Amino acid sequence: QVQVVESGGGLVQPGGSLRLSCAASGSIFSINTMGWYRQAPGKQRELVARITSTGSTNYADSVKGRFTISRDNAKNAVYLQMNSLKPEDTAVYYCNADLETDASSGLVYRYWGQGTQVIVSL
Repeated sequence: QVQVVESGGGLVQPGGSLRLSCAASGSIFSINTMGWYRQAPGKQRELVARITSTGSTNYADSVKGRFTISRDNAKNAVYLQMNSLKPEDTAVYYCNADLETDASSGLVYRYWGQGTQVIVSL
């Protein structure tokens, strides 16, 4: 059993900052890529940023220069520092982890968290 839990969402004014956290726990052998996605009302879920186990990152064009993804492999955790927030960043933010649950099968599973709401508004 694997759990992925996000935290850190909330209400912030335009131009403000928030830091999202996400931790995976349970029967984990190793975690490959971890990522943050978001889904605004009436829109499809979209990639925000992701990071590999070796620290390689990629970002959506809309957040480059404003958001920073990082991870702590010892804690099975990933973070998203969001600066210069805009109203269009309002969405439910989801964390995911691509992980292996055993040492022998080579199978990789994607687990999702429940999401955390971010609202950027005056």
